[in-house]
Amino acid sequence: MTFLDYPYASQRRVTFGTRAMVATSQHLASLAGWEMFQAGGNAVDAAVATAIALTVVEPTANGIGSDAFAIVWDGQQLHGLNGSGRSPAAMERDRYGDTIPTTGWPTVTVPGAVSTWQTLSERWGKLPFAQLCAPAIRYAAEGFPVSPVTAQTWEREARRFAQVQGAEYEAFKAVFFPDGRAPQAGEIWRSPGHAATLQTLADEGGASFYQGSLSDRIVRFAAQTGGNLTAADLAQHRNHWVTPISTPYRDVTVWEIPPNTQGIAALMALNILEGFDLAADPRDSVASFHRQIEAMKLAFADIYRYVGDPGTMELTTADLLSKDYAAQRRGLIGDRALPLADPGFPKGGTVYLCTADETLMVSFIQSNFENLGSGILVPETGISLQNRACGFSLTPGHPNELAPRKRPFHTIIPAFLTRNGQALGPFGVMGAQMQPQGHVQMVVNTTDYGMNPQTALDAPRWRFLRGDRVLLETGVNADIAAGLEALGHRVSITPAYYEFGKGQMILRDGSTLIGGTEPRADGSAIAR
Repeated sequence: MTFLDYPYASQRRVTFGTRAMVATSQHLASLAGWEMFQAGGNAVDAAVATAIALTVVEPTANGIGSDAFAIVWDGQQLHGLNGSGRSPAAMERDRYGDTIPTTGWPTVTVPGAVSTWQTLSERWGKLPFAQLCAPAIRYAAEGFPVSPVTAQTWEREARRFAQVQGAEYEAFKAVFFPDGRAPQAGEIWRSPGHAATLQTLADEGGASFYQGSLSDRIVRFAAQTGGNLTAADLAQHRNHWVTPISTPYRDVTVWEIPPNTQGIAALMALNILEGFDLAADPRDSVASFHRQIEAMKLAFADIYRYVGDPGTMELTTADLLSKDYAAQRRGLIGDRALPLADPGFPKGGTVYLCTADETLMVSFIQSNFENLGSGILVPETGISLQNRACGFSLTPGHPNELAPRKRPFHTIIPAFLTRNGQALGPFGVMGAQMQPQGHVQMVVNTTDYGMNPQTALDAPRWRFLRGDRVLLETGVNADIAAGLEALGHRVSITPAYYEFGKGQMILRDGSTLIGGTEPRADGSAIAR
């Protein structure tokens, strides 16, 4: 890879270090992770502290009531942690009509983020869990200036929730829309409720969220406002250690969390692309864009039909990652756009971060599902609850059909690269259905086109929407848009950076750590 070639508009450059690095989408969150390194903590301490801080400083994408996933390199091998919660026992299909709403208690599944923080800290952390909560408590209690990208999302959410009425939303609106509006960029926002809850977690540990003082408050508010989340639902929550799934691509191996996530879509698309010599055409060419879009389209067509909670799937991961099957799918790609797939999930509210030290590397993702989530906030706690039940299907017999005590299809996916069994590093791109598409583009950019992490993140992106519709980011050459149109793609070009996700990447080259941070976000990569 080259470190002098930066052909795209971003003014950022790669970050180098040898001992420690943290990269995330919000600078204050990066500093929270860095504070742990300065205190003698490791990459897991930094990742957990960063994740906790992000619930405060980027609440438009995640919260204390989110779900989370992680991939950790322990110096020898990779470990996957599925921190997604299940639907409440009372979440019956017959309570829904033709659609799942995007707000309110019917969208809430058991949140898994808190247990994910605790589990990672207990297994690998060096610092006390209370110390990991300290920066977030400080930001919530003292306040912080809202960053520009977060402020824009907050304003869009203010318009969305202006249409939502009901007693169950009053506490949420009081916290996130004080004075009836979203805070502006640079304006100080504080949340005593967030601070109080995080202090409780620091004092009592994560268990209090599931069987303790915090769970009692969640359950009481649900009972008062028509929610179906019970003490038993929270008490029965368990994280799951999982073996990450992978596929070889060129000279690297790409790793993802297995279903119930959509990470397998990125691997399936890369299996298809493996049979093309992408490097024979420039990165910014019609041929390269067309093949990547078509491969992604075929992968989406399969995962939205076959992927759900693993116990309900009729096909296995091995079936979907078969190289023979990929070859069959590759044969469908010609010189015309395929009219396949309707992936849906057009929006997203997610944070991605990665950390590394001399031994450990962490790929971590945390999400509400849709920006501020369900609109349900437990009064005086800052616990805003995700709306991950929107990830279920209502199609009878579908492996992802809504049912009690079931994990929904998850859009959020951390990723990792290895070479010859050794860690290269963590990466991810957040943003609903953009996530596997972003993963494919990052892998292609770094492997086929030799880009460093920052250039790979800077490069203008494409996003497959549905049918033959494709979104191109402003900055994509007009000749590419015209060429894709000539192949049958219906192309739209937009400057709306939030449509194309926000990513981070850290790679190891010998003893050197090389980091890139998303130019479409407010974050930073910090290293020493």
